[in-house]
Amino acid sequence: TECVSGCVCPEGLFDDGKGGCVEQKDCPCIHNNEWYFSGAKIKVDCNTCTCQKGVWKCTDDVCYGTCMIYGSGHYNTFDGKFYDFDGSCEYVATQDFCGDKNSSGSFSIITENVPCGTTGVTCSKAIKMFLGVSDDSLYISNKEYKEIQRDVGDDVQYWNRTVGLYLVIEASNGVMLIWDKKTTVFIKLSPNYKGKVCGLCGNFDDKANNDFTTRSGLQENNPLDFGNSWKQSPMCPDVTQEIKPCDLKPHRKSWAEKECSIIQSEVFKICHSKVDPLPFYEACVHDACSCDSGGDCECFCSAVAAYAQECIKAEACVFWRTPDIC
Repeated sequence: TECVSGCVCPEGLFDDGKGGCVEQKDCPCIHNNEWYFSGAKIKVDCNTCTCQKGVWKCTDDVCYGTCMIYGSGHYNTFDGKFYDFDGSCEYVATQDFCGDKNSSGSFSIITENVPCGTTGVTCSKAIKMFLGVSDDSLYISNKEYKEIQRDVGDDVQYWNRTVGLYLVIEASNGVMLIWDKKTTVFIKLSPNYKGKVCGLCGNFDDKANNDFTTRSGLQENNPLDFGNSWKQSPMCPDVTQEIKPCDLKPHRKSWAEKECSIIQSEVFKICHSKVDPLPFYEACVHDACSCDSGGDCECFCSAVAAYAQECIKAEACVFWRTPDIC
């Protein structure tokens, strides 16, 4: 299925993978199992790649990193590691005070997780954002946003604005927080933080396999041990087992699977080759089972919206909301 010179085409021409013969300059390229003609352009993160003679040539810009925290304890780190952690406490989502105890940093973002529903899973109820050495701190919780303390220091400036459904807080040190005023938070960091951050969102060094680095700098394989190390208060209990809400509420399971199947359906087909739907589908079922104290539609909608957001990042725009669905 590659562009190769062979006995199938006259000398000087190449098989284009679809039964035709083309000159080398017209060789197509392949990306996510789809063929693209010579000259076609695609976006990969913040870079543009162009198909030239069967090979992708890409721009070399360094991109912003995005960490997503949503629903009942789902995390997608800056480096794209997807995991679940259901702790009820305040945890460091990300900060640049890492390594040495006295290391200087310019920001810290704390997520306060509380139980939602009766199965023991947790959701992010509030986010605290500490900026600069002067300790400006912002607090967003339950649809409200307030400044707890604003010092005179001018080392980090920040602005907030509302864009559609989202509240956006942007700081001059390259940190951005995007919140849907419910249970989804995106944290965006500028490229100069690469490899310099730590917390539940990982270390942003383009390697997902070392994202489970604990507060003491050790590498863990288990998300529970990793997550527990980032709690803010030693008084909070450690999480000792993964919660499976569909096992605890089996009567909700078939409803959850039926509703969440939209993620794996034709509606999102354009995105499936770009973003693996399986972890998002499983997270959706998990949330739909666990949201049993009202707001179950909101939990389902947030879970589908999280997949739609990743699709948009991968340049696959999906119009999935209808009058009946979210």
